[in-house]
Amino acid sequence: MDFNIYSDESGLEALIDKTAHKYVGIGSIWMPADYRATFKEEFKRILANHNKYGELKWQKVSPSYFDLYLDVLEMFFNLDLLRFRIIVIESKSVDHITYNKNDAELGFYKFYYQLFHHWIYDFNNYSFFLDHKENREVDRLSVLRESLMLSNLSSKILNVQALPSNESLGIQLADILTGLVLAKYNNQITSKAKTKMISACESHLGRIIGPTGKWEEKFNVFKIDLRGGW
Repeated sequence: MDFNIYSDESGLEALIDKTAHKYVGIGSIWMPADYRATFKEEFKRILANHNKYGELKWQKVSPSYFDLYLDVLEMFFNLDLLRFRIIVIESKSVDHITYNKNDAELGFYKFYYQLFHHWIYDFNNYSFFLDHKENREVDRLSVLRESLMLSNLSSKILNVQALPSNESLGIQLADILTGLVLAKYNNQITSKAKTKMISACESHLGRIIGPTGKWEEKFNVFKIDLRGGW
């Protein structure tokens, strides 16, 4: 089976400046590749209903656009074949000197590897689409693809590609849900609209946002323990 995965991150600056945020997150939307058309059609229908055609981001959640973002959240929970997975990293525990050659960018892509690797299953094909950013090392994505291929020999990693977020509805949804989780973890909720979004998400989940078991499929929160283990 073919899968498409769309990813974005939140609080990335804390991988360098550990006083910026307590937690960093990288989130991802997973869907069967042949479900992409259904997802885009439903997302575009919501945008049209709200007469909104610009890029959606967690930072833009506000009272004037609350109903729009709430509809997007409802869409995620109503579309059964959409999955969300986020890796949450405690910034103070990251040791770039010992493990990443004092290279925060290398550490960042190692966390991307951890996010993806544990949800790759045998005999499937995967295409990964990451929010575009300028990297100091130009081969970061090709090295990530090679690492995933070597550790998942029974599956095919078809593509690891960067896309501008304004061109990808999947990356925009990943941004919204990743920002939502990190706002909860970092206790940095800046508006009543965002508080209401988090409450709506927790209502769907039937629990507060926090670490989940490894096999939680719909809304998986992987709070990595850098000392080892899940």
